[in-house]
Amino acid sequence: MEKQEINWYAEEAATFGDRLAGAREASGMTQAQLAKNLGVKLSTLKAWEQDLSEPRANRLSMLAGLLNVSIMWLLNGEGEGIDPPDKINMRLQDANDLFLELRSLRAQFKQSSDRLGAIEKRLREVLGSDTQ
Repeated sequence: MEKQEINWYAEEAATFGDRLAGAREASGMTQAQLAKNLGVKLSTLKAWEQDLSEPRANRLSMLAGLLNVSIMWLLNGEGEGIDPPDKINMRLQDANDLFLELRSLRAQFKQSSDRLGAIEKRLREVLGSDTQ
C-alpha cells in the first residue's frame, strides 16, 4: 500500500499561527526580529502565533513578503509556503552527506596531487642523472 503524504500545513492540519511560526523559524528569524521588521509589538506577534488574534491585511501582506510565502499559504496552507519539517531535515541530511563526500574527494585529490608531484620529482632526477 502506498504511503500517502500528509500536508503538515494544510488548513485541517495546522492553524494560521502554526504556519506563521513555522515560516518564521524556517527563515531563521526570532519572534523579536520579525516583530521589529513588521513594526509591531512582540506581544502582538506572539498572539498571532498562538492564534489569539490575526493580523490585518496590510500586516499579512508584509508577513508573506518577509517570510517568502504566499498570503494564501499563511491563511489556509495552499500555495507557496515552506516544506514540512521532515522534508527540511531530509534536505539538511542530504546536504551534510554531500559535504562529507566533497571532503573525501578533496582529500583523495590532494593525495593524488602529492603523489604526482613526487613521481615528477623522481622522473626529473632520473632524467637529469642520465644527461650528465
